[in-house]
Amino acid sequence: MKKLIRMKYTKWFNILRDGLTKNNPIVISVLGICSALAITNRVDNALAMGIGVTFVIMASSATVSLIRNFIPGKVRMVTYMVIISSYVISVQMFLQAFYPNIASALGAYVGLIITNCIVMGRAEAFAVKSPVRYTLIDGFASGLGYTYVLVLVASVRELLAFGTILNYQIMPDAWVNWTVMAIAPGGFFVLGLFIWLIRELSNNFEAQEN
Repeated sequence: MKKLIRMKYTKWFNILRDGLTKNNPIVISVLGICSALAITNRVDNALAMGIGVTFVIMASSATVSLIRNFIPGKVRMVTYMVIISSYVISVQMFLQAFYPNIASALGAYVGLIITNCIVMGRAEAFAVKSPVRYTLIDGFASGLGYTYVLVLVASVRELLAFGTILNYQIMPDAWVNWTVMAIAPGGFFVLGLFIWLIRELSNNFEAQEN
């Protein structure tokens, strides 16, 4: 019995760890790059997008897992899209109702979660083959892996572009804002550095384990 419980928690831990490291959707799979470049000029935007994507992945993956035995193979992609779009619309309406400034800043990128390959990929690669309890862990891990990369990139960009973090002034008044960090090329540069750094750390960690 103890061995069975240990195996179950080991599997949960491995799913969570893989979502953050070797299966990280941005760093390893290089998915969700458009939003990673477009909305990471401020940390609050990155947090909102990350939380929204995490919710959509978890909810849509759990739904797909629940009804996976009733989805005909020929229409599975259409079914995934309908499920995902329903949750994305709920996120969009929530932001518009309670956080209109963030909803305005994110613009069309919230709606584009529907076409985000991270969400569709987890439904096709994991949720359709796994029970709900594991899909929730997998969805949370994938969303968290996406979110922490966005927040790291946004922290650097906002600090250098505006001298702030979460709109709180950090840099001194004499600080000269780096305009390039407020636009997509700056985001591309910072994201590239983080992808290289996280991959190197992950490779070193795996080498130590082996």
